Amino acid sequence: MVLTGLTFFAWQKIYGLFPATVGDLLGWRQATAKYSLLFYTAQGTASLLVPLGSPVRGLTGSREPIFVLAIAFDFVAAPLALLVLRPVRSRVRRLEAAKV
Repeated sequence: MVLTGLTFFAWQKIYGLFPATVGDLLGWRQATAKYSLLFYTAQGTASLLVPLGSPVRGLTGSREPIFVLAIAFDFVAAPLALLVLRPVRSRVRRLEAAKV
């Protein structure tokens, strides 16, 4: 998960994997709606957080605090992925197996 965070940070072509990942984790039923919710929530969050970078850089004279904050978000996201996504994924798999 740490390397995934670093990959997202430096290499944004990984976004092509998001639709398949959403389908695998949350099931294929209404996968496009689930992906759209994920995508536009991320876009909205970025549109709120990115403008805060300029004042932070102006106050500190460096971009380092912005990168530290991004790393902190990655460290918060990794445990959340384990604690939230793992139970959701197992529940979705049980439901899909019951339908077959």
